[in-house]
Formats: sequence, C-alpha cells, structure tokens
Amino acid sequence: MSRSHPTRRDFLRNATGTLAATSLLGPAIVQAASGNELLQVASVGVGGMIGRHDLANITGSPRVRLAAMCDVDAEYLKAATEEFPGTKNFSDYRRMFDEIADDIDAVMISTPDHMHGPIASAAMELGKHVYCQKPLAHNLFECRAMQDMAAKNKQLVTQMGTQAHSHAAYRTGVAMLQSGAIGKVREVHMWVAKSWDGPASGRPDRTDPVPEHFDWNLWLGSAPERPYAEKTYHPHEWRRWTDFGTGTLGDMGCHIFDPVFSCLELGAPTKAISRGPKCHEETYSPDTDVVYHFAGTRFTDGQITCRWTDGTNGSRPDISRAQLPEGVELPSNGLFMVGEKGVMVLPHIDMPRFYSQGKPMEISIEELPSKNHYHEWADVCRGEGQVTTPFSYGCAVTEAVLVGTIATRFPGEELAWNSADLTFNYDAANQLVRREYRPGWEL
Repeated sequence: MSRSHPTRRDFLRNATGTLAATSLLGPAIVQAASGNELLQVASVGVGGMIGRHDLANITGSPRVRLAAMCDVDAEYLKAATEEFPGTKNFSDYRRMFDEIADDIDAVMISTPDHMHGPIASAAMELGKHVYCQKPLAHNLFECRAMQDMAAKNKQLVTQMGTQAHSHAAYRTGVAMLQSGAIGKVREVHMWVAKSWDGPASGRPDRTDPVPEHFDWNLWLGSAPERPYAEKTYHPHEWRRWTDFGTGTLGDMGCHIFDPVFSCLELGAPTKAISRGPKCHEETYSPDTDVVYHFAGTRFTDGQITCRWTDGTNGSRPDISRAQLPEGVELPSNGLFMVGEKGVMVLPHIDMPRFYSQGKPMEISIEELPSKNHYHEWADVCRGEGQVTTPFSYGCAVTEAVLVGTIATRFPGEELAWNSADLTFNYDAANQLVRREYRPGWEL
C-alpha cells in the first residue's frame, strides 16, 4: 500500500471491533477499502524440506503475496529469493518486525522447534496472524503462553502446521469414527517406525569454523550457547537435541495424535508413563514407549489409554489388539483405535480400514475430499470461513506430545499431570516444564 494511505496496522486497529462481531473467530482481515487486497505474509525459516514446502504452498494461494523472508542461513535465503523474487529479506526476525511490521499482515514460522514460541509470541504481540509448524512449542510453559495469547487476541487467526489434518484420509477417518463405525473407543495405539535419537555421549568435543553464510548466534536464538559443530545441529540434525528439538515424538506426535484428538475430542492427559529406555542426557532414546491416560469423552467407553511407540529397534504396537485378518499387517506409521464393534486402522497418510475379530468389517467408507491447509488459513485471515487447527486446538495436541517427551526422561514413573497449573507430581519433571531463555530471546 502507498504510504499516503493509512498503515495496515491503523486499518486493523480500527476494524477489529466490527470484524470480531461479524465472524465466529473474529479474524482481523486485511481487505482495507478493496475486497481484493492480498494478504501480506512474512515467512521465517525458508530452507530445508519444511521451509521450502511451506513457501510453495502458501504462495500457491491467489490471495497471498509473499512480502518478506527471514532466514539465518544466507544460502537458504538466496535460493528462496531466486524462486520468489521481490521480497524484503532479513536474517533476524526481530529486525524484520522492527522495520516492516506495518507492511505485513501474517507470519509463517518454519524454524526448528526451539524458536517457534519466541517468534510466534512476538508476531501475535504485534497483531499478526500466525501459521506455525508443529509442534507449536518447545516446552509446556511456552505452549500455554502461546495458547493464552491467542485466546486473548481473538481477532488473530492462528493455525498449527499439521497439513495431514486437512488430507482426505484423516478427514475421512475422523468422520467415520464419529459416525459410530466402531462404536465407543476403548483404547488407542499410535506408532512410527523412525527415530530421532542421538549420541549417548552428548555434544561433540570440538569447535568448528562457522560458515560465512550462516549466523550461528541467531540460529541458537533462545537456546543456551554452545560451540558450533559441523553437521551436528544445522541443517537437519537439530531434532535429536533437547535444546533445539523434541525428538521423534515431537516430530511426528502432532501428526499421529491429531486425528485422535479430532475423533475423540480429548482434553489434556491426566498422566503418562514411559515404558521405554531412558533418554540420553542431551538427546533422545532410539525407542519410545509412552502410555497416556485421558478422561473419557462422549466418543469413548469411559477413561481411555493411548499408547505411543516409535523407533527402529522393537518399540512397536501390540498387533494382537488390532483384530487383523490373517496375513494383514499394520502400516509402518499410523494408529488404530479399538472400539465396541471393532477396530479402525488409520495409516499415515492413507484411508481408514476396519476390522473385527480377524475379519474385515462390512462398512461403507464415505471419502471426504482433501483441503489445502495453508489456503484455509489465508482465507480466514481475509475473513472467510474458519481454521481447523487454531492454537486453541494445536496447543492442546502439542501439550500432550510434550508431556510424553518429559515422561521419557523418567522411565517407570507415573507422572500425574495437572494441566491447569502446569505441574507434575514429580519435582524432577517440573524442572522441564519451562526453559531458561538467553537474554534478548525471551517470550
């Protein structure tokens, strides 16, 4: 917009009251005087598989203009600029917000886990809509802070980046379960055959030269300082390290847990018990086995347990509970729910399958179409429709995942979780609810 016009911030401030009254979610849409104005999006984290995928999808919306990009790796930024020219580019999101906050409407966050909370909180405080990759936060404290900030600023449109949520397979599975296909659910089993484990010895005892194109200090962000080590943290290995990532459960849990929360309308877990090996001090175990307990809902047969397993060395679901026909195997990643009438197996990502007592169930599957998760968010930012994974929902799923990552630190301990107070019944676990932020990187 021309600077002779009111700034976007001025318009949003003046329009908020009217918009909140006309939309269930109260989005601060950015149509100004014309209903055709594009949503101005800033993307933070534009490299790697996630960053490139997010950029390609959000720019595929005809209602979006990519206004700015930010990345601590200049090579990533250069490659993204060649594909998406004409943007303002930054290495530090704080500087980006300082300089062009009035020129952007929304922020997409595709960084390592440890920076989700600080960036999303800063964006929401400036009145920006937020699309943030899963898991929404690195720890339970910042997860709740993000949830509370989004709830307080109801005009903001938030979306957790679990694209599978809008896939036909997951949408169909949720609809079939809620229609009563297997009756009320009694237990849930979730698994992935992969592992973001790490070396038991911890960080390498060396300091490598930092590449000229890479800002190690900005990449560390909120995490404690440590020497740079090549091919150890950036660009792909950060998920293994507790300072930066949330392991396999954090990587895949929000995907696999998502249809469970959607199907069953679960709240926060009441307790979690790890039956797997203890994590390494600075990294994660190669195998995870966590049993969660949840209060019952209208879709469950009383209180319900959900078991999560991951890894490549044997942490697998109990196939005897799945009621599979002879010769039928479980997919490598997915879940199954055991109900009164039978079992629904929901692969990641594929259509649901139904079995009962070793035979396929005679059931008609009404397949729902896929939706574009990114375009849904962009449309709602402009005042049309509703998002399906707002922070009110996404933070609940992330909370369950993060309770599990803490449980893996204390095998065999029955960790009761008080969601209202953000406390466990175990002092050592309470020390992991929040982290110490480096000065200048706090929420």
